[in-house]
Amino acid sequence: MKLVSGIRTSPSFNLAMEEYFLKEKAEEYFILWQNDRSIIVGRNQNTLAEINYDYVRNHQIPVVRRLTGGGAVFHDLGNINYTLIRRNARGTFHDYAAFSAPVIACLQELGVAATLSGRNDLLIDGKKFSGNAQCVWKDSVMHHGTLMFSSDLPELAEALKVNPLKIESKGIASVRSRVTNISAHLKQTMSVEAFLNYLLEHIPAYLPGTTRYIWTAEDQARIAELEAQKYATWEWNYGFKKEYSFQKEAYFPFGLVQVHMNVENNTIRELRIYGDFFGSADIAQLEDAFTGVRHEETAIEKKLQEIPLENYISGMKKAQLLELLL
Repeated sequence: MKLVSGIRTSPSFNLAMEEYFLKEKAEEYFILWQNDRSIIVGRNQNTLAEINYDYVRNHQIPVVRRLTGGGAVFHDLGNINYTLIRRNARGTFHDYAAFSAPVIACLQELGVAATLSGRNDLLIDGKKFSGNAQCVWKDSVMHHGTLMFSSDLPELAEALKVNPLKIESKGIASVRSRVTNISAHLKQTMSVEAFLNYLLEHIPAYLPGTTRYIWTAEDQARIAELEAQKYATWEWNYGFKKEYSFQKEAYFPFGLVQVHMNVENNTIRELRIYGDFFGSADIAQLEDAFTGVRHEETAIEKKLQEIPLENYISGMKKAQLLELLL
C-alpha cells in the first residue's frame, strides 16, 4: 500500500489523478487530497439538475464529473478527500464499512463519534460529514469520500440548491442530508492543515505495510494529459448524453418570459417560449433557430449573436435570454 499526498488543488487534475492511479498503476493506494471550491457530480447524474447553475456561473465554481456513482458534493479547502484503491478486490465492492474503517478509526482516536450510516454516509450525531462512493475497474475497486472539516456550509447550500421546477432529469438525483463539519466536534481546536497531517501520520497504523509514495514528473504529465482530454471538458462534465426537459421563467419590465425545452444528447431538440411580451416577428422562428444547438453557454451565446432578438421579444437583451436558456 502506498500513501499518496495530493500535490494540487485543481478538481479536474485531482479527478484525473484518481483515474490514473486506478487504471495506469499496479499497486494499492491511499490518497489524501484537497480541491479548491468546486462541485463534483456523480458518474450517472445530470449536472444541470444537481447545481444552482446561475450561482455556480456567477461565482466561477468549477463543476467536474467523477468516475463513481452517487450524488453531487461540494468541495472546498475546508474539506479533505480520501481515496482507497484495492486490487483483486471485486468481491469487496459495496463493502463501505471495510473501506471507511481506517478513517473512522482515526476520527475516533480524536474523540469524534463517527459512524457509518445506511449505505455510504459517515455521520456525527446524526449529521453527515462524509459522502462515499465506489467504482470497479477490472479486478480493482476504488472507494473515495469527503471529510468535511471546516467547509463553507452556506456556500455548499447555495451551490447545490436547485429549483425543482427547473429541470426534469433522467439522471440519478442527489439526496440532500443535514451536514456538519468535523471541527465542530473536536475537543480541541485544530486547523484543516493539522488535520490533514494527522491523517497522514495515523492512517498507516490501519493499513499495514504502507509507505509514502514519491511523485514523478511522468505522473504529473500523464495526469495533466488525462485532465485536458477528459476532466476539463464540457462533454464529460456537463454533456454525457443525458436526456432531460428544461424550463425556466423570469419577469421583466416588458413582460413574463417562460422557456421550455427538450434536450437530447446534449443538443436542444425543441424550444418553446411563452409569455405576455410583445414582438413584431413570429416567436416560432426564434424557437426553431435553436434546434440543434448544444445546450451550453458558448454555443447558445454564439447563436444569439446571429438573431435580431428585439424583433421577437421587444425590450429583451440577449444576455437576459441567455440567462433563461441555461
